[in-house]
Amino acid sequence: MLKFVPPPLPFVLTAAAAAATKMERDSAVRRIRAQQNQQKQPDSRDDEAAALNGFRSRKHKPEVRAQLLGESSAVILLLGFVCLLWALVLISVQQLIISSSGQFNSVRARKHLERITSVGPRTVGSPENEITTVNYLLDQIEQIRSVTKTGPHSITVDVQRPTGSFSIDFLGGFTSYYDRVTNIAVKLEPKTSAQHFMLANCHFDSVANSPGASDDAVSCSVMLEVLHSLANLSTPLKHGVIFLFNGAEENILQASHGFITQHPWAQQVRAFVNLEAAGVGGKEVVFQTGPENPWLVQAYVRAAIHPFASVVGQEVFQSGVIPSDTDFRIYRDFGNIPGIDLAFIENGFIYHTKYDTPERIHTDSIQRAGDNILSLLKHLVMSDDLADSSQYRHGNMVFFDLLGVTVVAYPARVGTIINYMAAFATAIYLGKKCMLTSNVGGRYTRDLACAACLVVLSWFVTLLTVLIVALLVTLTGRSMFWYTHFYAAVCLYGSVAVGKILLIHTLAKNLYYGSVSRVDLAELFFDVSLLLWCCVLLFLTQRGLCSAYVPMMMVVFPLASKLLLRKHFRARGASLQYSVLYLVGLTVPYIHIMFLIWVVFEIFTPILGRSGTEIPPDVILASIVTLATVILSSYFMHFIYLSRSTKRILAGLGSVFTLMFVLVCCGLFFPYSADPSSPRPKRVFVQHTTRRIHALDGSLQSSDSGLWINSLDYTGMQHITPHIPQINDSIRMRCQDQMPYCGFPWFLPVKFLVKKNWYLPAPEVSPEAPLEFQLLSREETEWGSVKMTFEVKGPTHMSLYLLPHAGASLSGWSFGDGTPQFDLSGEYFIFYSHGLDAPAWNFWFEIQPPKSSDVSPDEGLISLAISAHYFSGPDRRSEQLESLLKRFPDWAFPSSWISTYHMYRY
Repeated sequence: MLKFVPPPLPFVLTAAAAAATKMERDSAVRRIRAQQNQQKQPDSRDDEAAALNGFRSRKHKPEVRAQLLGESSAVILLLGFVCLLWALVLISVQQLIISSSGQFNSVRARKHLERITSVGPRTVGSPENEITTVNYLLDQIEQIRSVTKTGPHSITVDVQRPTGSFSIDFLGGFTSYYDRVTNIAVKLEPKTSAQHFMLANCHFDSVANSPGASDDAVSCSVMLEVLHSLANLSTPLKHGVIFLFNGAEENILQASHGFITQHPWAQQVRAFVNLEAAGVGGKEVVFQTGPENPWLVQAYVRAAIHPFASVVGQEVFQSGVIPSDTDFRIYRDFGNIPGIDLAFIENGFIYHTKYDTPERIHTDSIQRAGDNILSLLKHLVMSDDLADSSQYRHGNMVFFDLLGVTVVAYPARVGTIINYMAAFATAIYLGKKCMLTSNVGGRYTRDLACAACLVVLSWFVTLLTVLIVALLVTLTGRSMFWYTHFYAAVCLYGSVAVGKILLIHTLAKNLYYGSVSRVDLAELFFDVSLLLWCCVLLFLTQRGLCSAYVPMMMVVFPLASKLLLRKHFRARGASLQYSVLYLVGLTVPYIHIMFLIWVVFEIFTPILGRSGTEIPPDVILASIVTLATVILSSYFMHFIYLSRSTKRILAGLGSVFTLMFVLVCCGLFFPYSADPSSPRPKRVFVQHTTRRIHALDGSLQSSDSGLWINSLDYTGMQHITPHIPQINDSIRMRCQDQMPYCGFPWFLPVKFLVKKNWYLPAPEVSPEAPLEFQLLSREETEWGSVKMTFEVKGPTHMSLYLLPHAGASLSGWSFGDGTPQFDLSGEYFIFYSHGLDAPAWNFWFEIQPPKSSDVSPDEGLISLAISAHYFSGPDRRSEQLESLLKRFPDWAFPSSWISTYHMYRY
């Protein structure tokens, strides 16, 4: 067993506290002596200039002890301020609705939700998805049509079953092919007809082994009720609405592609609203809009009853940092229409698991989503903007809500002007200090630059220290201890981050700035914070990012409050009144920053539980905690230099870190939980599979069968092995590079994320509907390539992998736009699914033989593998698979199915 000695950081902090005590005493003696000397000599400097400049001069006015904060007072003020704002943020996100218009009936919508999810998982091609759910939706739509047929609106229903193919760069890049998937399109328009339509989109399919209440049955339930409300309006709508209930989103956005590229109604769509989920319940957030078309954001601002939106979320999501995508991309890229993307984001720990059930979605969540969607659609279809949106097409919007009470929105060009005005005001503020007469030889400028370097250095050293702690936690085998105990991570990594920043500034205060007035130092480091935030503001503005409004707020509000309190500060120093007023001035930007921090943790903490085996999640979380600490500490540095001492704070932080580190290393914080009220399951994929490898002549070269196990998080099978001893490192499998996709039946192209796999030998699987694969033809083209045509018959989900041999290359195929699209590893992944009564899958590709004569013809041109995935029906289970699943602990969620893998060489 690995023995581990805790790192010296707590002892460093304790020693630093003692050293700080001594240094503070010495510096106090120096200050008293300096004051005694100053009393004997007249001070001829201008008070204002002395306060702003001359930080290295030893000539100062006597420092009044009342000007400094007591250590306890500083802690109470700052800790109380942060806790109060955090409490306000938590209250705001839990306050789902304040008032409701009463036009949307959440009780009826909940009944739809319960009926849709009652059939269990609804994978594409399954009877539950293609028959039961489709029939229920059609029945409800028909009831709405029959009730409202005498009203001013007409309802037309069309069931579409499209076939198509496209390539997408999601998950490293792959190609998708779908055949006869299901769309239910409902057109609501005035009886006089309409030429322009809004599109409202949801999907009723789910992933395997999950009832999919939040993703996305609740959205379809909301849409049914919105359809009912709009159809019953007595006033005719100006424009129409197309409600699309799509049945193949979890198959990587297939049904939406089928609608927007093939359905005749798609030509009349001018904009869309997409309802999605990345969590279970809570508030639905607007996290994507556009592209451009600021009129859509303005419509949401005017219409939404319970606003919840952020342009920061939009820019983070579209950067690709979050490994997810929605139908928004399809409508944007293939339909060239703008839209609004909304999603539930809370409690992502149980997203795509068996726990995603209707009872976990509060009725108020349904009510607020329904109120917002109904109000937004009603506003858009009654406005003139929808008919001719081209004149409002260009430009972006800066938008963000204030604790869910209201939304602030303005054009990005206006935001740019505001940002530059804030930067200009900062330049004037700092430039005025640089031009004072006492700034001999640029003394203030040098001091400002040195202090800025000190701050940046402290941040870098802090990040490095926290990452070392995170790596030590990972090496001790305690990774993800915070998955169920989030605030344990805040205590461990937060205490390191705060302690390191405080230690560096304490050393600087007592060693480098020992003879300088604390009030002057506090003023200097406020200026540094302002300067650094101004640099961030200019950088983001130059990059054209709307998120620049955040540093703008962090410049404008602190600068305004500092100017207002300037005389008070010079007269009385760090009095209690000044300190409280200073924090009040920080309230608006800090409460918004803390809300964004909450959003980041709410999204990324669950994602780290399904981000694969290769990225140490503690490093990611520790980095986020450090970033949050750095942001929040920026204007708190002011108080470090106004505090008489920091020794007890350093000692306290060192004690918190020591205690937490010991508790974490002892394994007190177990990562997962089966608590019914708040489960935190470990995600595992288990496939009972049979692999058959064929030689170049078509003969069976080898075969084996087993239970193939993937862990979706970094801990692998570490916590599973004590419960199932057979799953250990002795059955760990490595990637077989000479075989397509490592020789295993990957459902999605995520092998670069999940490289740790276990393969437990098991009997062969024998599906009732086995895969049928054959080469129909092979011919040489006149331009020297080889064209091969194939036919496949199999289950609803299949994956095709193509691996050209050395020197050979694919030049064309029958998928997408005809141009082969490879993934990150240089292989080709084609994802296939079909609905009911789909014919055999026929496809072809052309391969260019190698030009070099050194390549042996005995190796062939290409290795082709195809895997079949049985997600529904009697073939989805086996006796061996069921037996293994029963042995998993209750805190694990093993998503399981039967699969086969066949490899051929040509």
